[in-house]
Amino acid sequence: MILTYKNEPLEIPNGTRYLDIALKVQSEYDAPIILAKLGQTLVELNKVIPDEAALQRSGWQRPDLSFITTRDRDGHKTYERGATMMFLRAMTHVFGKSIKLLKLEYAVGESLYFSIKFKDGTSSESITDEKLAEVKETMQRYVQEDEKFIKTKIPTTEALEIFRRFGMKDKERLFNYRRTSLTNIYRLGNYYDYYYGFMPPSTGYVNIFDIFKTDDGIFLTLPYHNRPTEQGLKDIPAKLFATMHQTTVYGEDIGVPTVAALNDAITRGEGRNIILASEAHQEHMIGQIVKNIRDENRRIVMIAGPSSSGKTSFSHRLAIQLKNMGLTAHPIACDNYYVERSRNPKDENGEYDFECLEALDIELFNKQMTSLLKGETVELPTFNFKKGMPEYNGNYLKIDKNEVLVIEGIHCLNDKLSYAISKDDKYKIYISAVTSLNIDEHNRIPTTDNREIRRMVRDARTRGFSAKDTISRWQSVRHGEKKHIFPYQEDADIMFNSASIYELAVLKTFAEPLLFAIPPDAPEYSEARRLLKFLEYFLGLSCEDVPNNSLIREFIGGSVFPVG
Repeated sequence: MILTYKNEPLEIPNGTRYLDIALKVQSEYDAPIILAKLGQTLVELNKVIPDEAALQRSGWQRPDLSFITTRDRDGHKTYERGATMMFLRAMTHVFGKSIKLLKLEYAVGESLYFSIKFKDGTSSESITDEKLAEVKETMQRYVQEDEKFIKTKIPTTEALEIFRRFGMKDKERLFNYRRTSLTNIYRLGNYYDYYYGFMPPSTGYVNIFDIFKTDDGIFLTLPYHNRPTEQGLKDIPAKLFATMHQTTVYGEDIGVPTVAALNDAITRGEGRNIILASEAHQEHMIGQIVKNIRDENRRIVMIAGPSSSGKTSFSHRLAIQLKNMGLTAHPIACDNYYVERSRNPKDENGEYDFECLEALDIELFNKQMTSLLKGETVELPTFNFKKGMPEYNGNYLKIDKNEVLVIEGIHCLNDKLSYAISKDDKYKIYISAVTSLNIDEHNRIPTTDNREIRRMVRDARTRGFSAKDTISRWQSVRHGEKKHIFPYQEDADIMFNSASIYELAVLKTFAEPLLFAIPPDAPEYSEARRLLKFLEYFLGLSCEDVPNNSLIREFIGGSVFPVG
């Protein structure tokens, strides 16, 4: 049997595992290989490569074989799932049946946060340092013994029985909505679990981790995403963690902490109530932000957040709430302060870098903002993107004490943008879609998945882009966020979570047709398959009850605001 590897023919005998080849070529990669890719399909290393007859039945003629390392996004998530299963098994081994609930809540920094409750009513405060060390030592023993993660396809009814036996109530509820008769279950020793996504071949691949506890839970710290052979820091972004915790508490308060709970509510006909409650909660949070701005007499509101956070709709809703408090908002876009194209810096590839701070006329921005705060009249520029230069078209502005400047831009949390403006005048807001649901106890929903689906739906509606186009650009978008936004998120005065607890059930109906349109031979096919599998967990929810001022309308259409 012959495959193609790095544009060269590779002859292999029948029965060869992907792992057999990965071990031979590992020296060609700068990080550990953890997954394989045949054509555009991701596969686990423990699988046997299909024989020639099977490849032909699948329509493959000498398909390309490639490998995914822990430096890649899919590889890092695979490492994360392996570490999660090892941690859960070790906790079960050390604490046994005294555990009432052990739940993976979210990722923050380089760490995964698990909440824990014991049957005696205590939480992590009852865990001694000795017991925590025992958990870590148990995980290290798994690494040394290099145990396999064994995947087995079993009837879904049997999977449900396993979930009951291990007390995984959220999984049991979730699988009541599963349409397939068979389910893939992973086993590590005597511990069974279900995971959304792939696993490493064995525990020896998950050899970098640390654990530490807080008042309510335990953090499992993993390697850096971009430096996968180095232990990540235990530093936890306090404001982001607090926002995630508040989101989790809200989901529990309204009885919708997981996808299964949302599906249950939809089947009971409570979808409209969930939508209205979620929108009311966001309106309350925006109102609190506006009260802070008024009470603290802030004159300039600066908003930043990653792609598809709903910044534009949020800015409009903020302006309405400001008006309700007797304040008039004047929106100012940082994009109008681009330098003339000939002065725009270029990146390492010789292309214009429109995202770097130096692409903006910072001096002009600070001069005009300070003049406005002094009560002076200023003519604001409008950047002509076709000509690549700013223009002045008589857009004059003067503000008094009851007027507020609302500025949106990628660098708004970076004080270098507004170096001349007093911190007492600025109110900085970080906005992101911090996902408020978990799939189940041990499978979280990454914030990036939520935003990627949002952007996909909006791109198709407003720009005519296909889902393939959005997926192909997504990693470039993420690169800019990591460089220019995330390092400054903790400098914000407040964080606003733009995710709605119901939104993925609504977005599902828009996103699925777009994802199904991606052909199997496209490089984006594996990501499309992953997202389609993810959306399968949700029951669809009609958008007819989503208010026209909702942030979600920015993506699905029908917004009362001019958002495209």
